[in-house]
Formats: sequence, C-alpha cells, structure tokens
Amino acid sequence: MPLQKLSEIASRRELLANLTLRELRGKYKRSFLGWGWSMLNPLVSLMIYSLVFRYFLRIDPEVGNPSGLDSFAMFLLCALLPYSFMTNVFMGGMGSLIGNDSLVKRVYFPREILVASNAASWVVSFLIELGVLAVVLAFFGNIVILWTPVVLMLLVIQLVFAFGIALMLSTAAVYFRDLQHLMGLALQAWFYTAPIVYPIAFVRDQLGEDSVWYLVYNLNPATRFVEAYRDVLYDMRMPAWDHIGYLAFIALVSLGLGMVVFNRLEGRVADEL
Repeated sequence: MPLQKLSEIASRRELLANLTLRELRGKYKRSFLGWGWSMLNPLVSLMIYSLVFRYFLRIDPEVGNPSGLDSFAMFLLCALLPYSFMTNVFMGGMGSLIGNDSLVKRVYFPREILVASNAASWVVSFLIELGVLAVVLAFFGNIVILWTPVVLMLLVIQLVFAFGIALMLSTAAVYFRDLQHLMGLALQAWFYTAPIVYPIAFVRDQLGEDSVWYLVYNLNPATRFVEAYRDVLYDMRMPAWDHIGYLAFIALVSLGLGMVVFNRLEGRVADEL
C-alpha cells in the first residue's frame, strides 16, 4: 500500500511541482524582505543563542576535528539550520490539510501531495541557508563544497524522516486541533534534548559514555542528525557509517508509519474539515 501511494504521488509530479511553487510564492508573500527572511531568521537566532550560551553561560565548542575550526557561531549554525529545517517540515505539514480544506473537499487527488509540497518548499529554503553557510564557512577555512554529496545524502534521509512525521501530524491535526499548540511546546523541549547549543561531550561526561542513559540520548533522531551535519560541515569528516545506517533506518520506519497512519485517518478528513 505505501509503495502504491508513492507511485501515485510520483505520477502526479506536475501537481506536486505546481503546489510547491504555490507554497514558495505564498511563504513570504507581501513581506518587505521576502526570501531574505530565510537568512535573517537563523541569523537572529544565532545572535540570541550566541549571546546567552557563549558569553553568559560560557559554553565553549569543541575544536573541529580534523578541521581545527574553533567558532561558537559556526558550531551553532551547523546544527541549528538542520534542526530548524526538520521542525519547519513538521509544523508546516501539520497545517497542510487544514490550510487547504477547500481543495481537499472539492476534488480528489493524493492528499499526501499537500504535505509533500510543503516539505519541498522547506527544502528550497534549507538549500539557500546551506549555501550561505558554505560561503561563511569558507572564510573560516572549511571548504565544505567538497562535501556536497554527503550533505545531500543527509538532506534526503532527513527529508524522508520529517515527511513521515509530517504525514502523521497532518491528519491527526484535523481531528485534534490543539495538536499544533502542543507540538510547539514539544519542539521547544526537543530542542534542548539535542546537542545544538552545547557539545555532546557535556552529556557524555555527565552520563558516562557506557551508561544506558547516554545510549538512549544517542537514539534521539535530533541528536544523530545534528551530529551528522556537524561532522561534515564543522569537523569536515565523514559521519560514522553506523550512524548513517541508523538514520536511514528510522527514516524508512517514519515514512512507513506515516503512510499507514495517513491512509487510516484520511477517510473522514473531508468531513472533519
């Protein structure tokens, strides 16, 4: 069933492209800065977190190995951008059916395309942010353009994972409208369960590398995605293959569960809307 749905979505690729373009046009419609917001938002977050965690809480990043890079701003951005991309796909996907209720009620098409078009629009924003980050990293000596294939591989894996979660959230939000507010709170908490504003060495030293709790901490998808991106962009080294394998596994599980849950709940979506 999931394979049939994916095949049906692929056959409607023209519709997917048009809906993605609509999402991109509407994302910053009538705003003064337009696509400049895709760069301004992470920069503002960078300044806030850098001020609090670098200068007030005095958290020092690990020196890049083997890159030798020692910059809290770059350490933070290499993790903050992938995390923001993932949560944007979650939150945007959650409102994709509700925000297109008239389209859902009017004509039949694979409803998953609405979630997919939202995810695709955030991929474009993420690629712009990564391009800017690559230019800035080059000034620090990290020529990450050479690692583009690895970054794209991580992006595809992360997109599959986030799309699966977004499929589940999109239908669940139709039946339970408070879910959007609850997810906002949950993602705030999830942010601090991953080593975004602090080095993972802090957790390793506190819990012990061989402890069960440290193992559980490393099973957190946010932790593994953040560390994988940081390995490539900040350290300029290949992430461990077992970590990539784990991420690919949970991405496929997420996609499978997302398709199953979406198909189960899709039947009465038009009536609920």
